[in-house]
Amino acid sequence: MHNTIKELETKANEIRKSVIEMLVEAGSGHSAGPLGMADVFTAFYFEILRHDPKNPSWPERDRLVMSNGHINPVLYATMAHAGYFPIEELKTLRKFGSRLQGHPHREFLPALENSSGPLGLGLSQSVGMALALRMDKGISPRLGSGQTTDQYIYAFLSDGEQECGITWEGAMLAGKEKLHNLIAVIDRNNIQIDGFTEDIMPLEPLADKWRAFNWRVIEIDGHNMEEIVGAFNRAKSIFEKPTIIIAHTIPGKGVSFMEKKFEWHGKPPNKEEAVLALNELRMIGDKIMNGK
Repeated sequence: MHNTIKELETKANEIRKSVIEMLVEAGSGHSAGPLGMADVFTAFYFEILRHDPKNPSWPERDRLVMSNGHINPVLYATMAHAGYFPIEELKTLRKFGSRLQGHPHREFLPALENSSGPLGLGLSQSVGMALALRMDKGISPRLGSGQTTDQYIYAFLSDGEQECGITWEGAMLAGKEKLHNLIAVIDRNNIQIDGFTEDIMPLEPLADKWRAFNWRVIEIDGHNMEEIVGAFNRAKSIFEKPTIIIAHTIPGKGVSFMEKKFEWHGKPPNKEEAVLALNELRMIGDKIMNGK
């Protein structure tokens, strides 16, 4: 690892602070999902993703496709901390003319790989990219050809969008084509805007469903840095099929009054709530630094 676990945990906590600060400034946006995925995004941008913030269109980069675009505060915050643009720009979230739109928009921020809004589209977009990359590299789809690529397409999905049929169309094609250069991540936080997923449209047994579509499934604690980094590294060692990482996360992670509450799926903190949230995150930061 290039960074220590403590360094990654510290960075994730700073990113959570940025998420709170940008949401309260915007006065709208999603809180629970971005806070819950801060650890995964931190590990991803600071350990896993092959990228160059100073040259976002680098041809040899990996591609990150955000299907669950509503959690983009954590995407923007992580990109800013990684050096794509100034951290101060995060305060322009959802403002008129801002590059940081309420859902990711490539025309506003070209460093993004896709625009997203309607849920369910990201996996199919990723399958198309993975197929195109294989064609561009001249790689045979047949296992055992001896050909491979060190470039990957990563698809980030919500658990709620597993209710969308197009997700499974993409999953079926990826399994058929044995797209080993495609790695998907599900934010399994068990909530969606109207309640808990298992009340609205039960998803379990989720892992078995993906296995049935010929995917390798890895389940992890989405707040354990070692597990997160290890899962991506394991996924890269698989050459016969695509991989899906089911990251079990706590929505609103780090802010006690938001954790596990679906009501925070689509609303921001007010000024008083933001003060409380930032105080909690500062205390968490102190504990990380002190090794507690």
